Amino acid sequence: MGIKVAVAGGGSTYTPELVEGLCDHEDRMVVDDLVLLDPSEERRVVVGDLCERILRTRGWSGSFSTTDDRHAALEGADFVVVQLRIGGQAARHVDETLPVGFGCLGQETTGAGGLAKALRTVPTVLELAEETAQRGNPGAWFVDFTNPVGIVTQALLDEGHRAVGLCNVAIWAQRRLGHYLGVDPDGVEIEHVGLNHLTWIRSARLAGEPDDRLPELFARFGPELELESGVPIEALKLLAALPSYYVHYYYQHDAEVAQQSVPGHRSRAEVVAELEATLLEEYRNPELVTKPKALSYRGGAFYSLAAVRLMASLHAGTGDVQVVDMRNDGAIPGLPDDAVIETRAVVDASGAHPLPQRPLPPEMLGLVQHAKAYERLAVRAACSGSRDDVVRALLTNPLVGQYPLAAELADALLAANRHHLPRFFRE
Repeated sequence: MGIKVAVAGGGSTYTPELVEGLCDHEDRMVVDDLVLLDPSEERRVVVGDLCERILRTRGWSGSFSTTDDRHAALEGADFVVVQLRIGGQAARHVDETLPVGFGCLGQETTGAGGLAKALRTVPTVLELAEETAQRGNPGAWFVDFTNPVGIVTQALLDEGHRAVGLCNVAIWAQRRLGHYLGVDPDGVEIEHVGLNHLTWIRSARLAGEPDDRLPELFARFGPELELESGVPIEALKLLAALPSYYVHYYYQHDAEVAQQSVPGHRSRAEVVAELEATLLEEYRNPELVTKPKALSYRGGAFYSLAAVRLMASLHAGTGDVQVVDMRNDGAIPGLPDDAVIETRAVVDASGAHPLPQRPLPPEMLGLVQHAKAYERLAVRAACSGSRDDVVRALLTNPLVGQYPLAAELADALLAANRHHLPRFFRE
């Protein structure tokens, strides 16, 4: 029997990159059946046609199809890759703008906007996972790319699903550091640790060498790393670590909100909506048989590489070391075993096994513990459909954390997302 991969949200403009990645890495895993699942007929046709042209041009001889039938897509699947966006860019725009009116950060994965996205997303992903467990092949893996990855993966693992979460932040950072050091990025070992979108690189070493190269990188490429992380170089040196870009939303919250409050400020959702329209128009070109260069501006760099490497390791049990989202199981001292973290893991046929990490210093551990408490409450709110649970989550969120602000923001978010939240509005 060959390998079947179903892509939930397969009409995404990201999908051609994933398809090229599957072709590029057939030495690691050969897919015989690829199905794109998406409710949008337009995207199934436009994105699906491009993906099929890419596959056939690359000499791929497997079965390819698109569908809006969830049952058919998941039947017999070995891997289900999930890249959903419930509500599309319109809902994302609300995530990125509504909180700003309350003096809070507008962002689609962290803060109040991230909670709104979790409320919309978690129930749907859990339904897909439950059906995968019933219809997929025995031992099928559920690979989640859907943001907020940490919260979604926490919900999946809390329910006992065979799932791994994945983000492109770590592989992107590894490649940037390799570029600065002038070496093959695969030879750069990064000590990446934390929660999804709340991580730090605490060291960067070349394979087989003992010396940490971060101090050298800070000295030689301070302005570049400051720009890419959004955190002043003085803070990077103070922390002796390189935070992911999302950490600057915590460290420089007020400055970010002030920038978002400037009249005429454009949300990322608006920018991406325009880019997606351009991409879809390009995808319609019957002469196009490869992903267009414009896709690189969409974000998600090295998404396909990370996804294919993870699936190949899970399939073949090769024991590769990759950065994924999984249970802590003692890797980070100070967090429960069942807390979902993001760090280096050995990936084999039985799943992802986190590598032990050095204890986090108080300035990192305190923030991680705080954010993890919020993530657990976010899962509870998404599953319960309780307005009180939403308030509790916002009250615990490090980027909100005030009352009655949490209550007022909860009511506004629920009202704005009413159409996508049937658990909260049972009519």
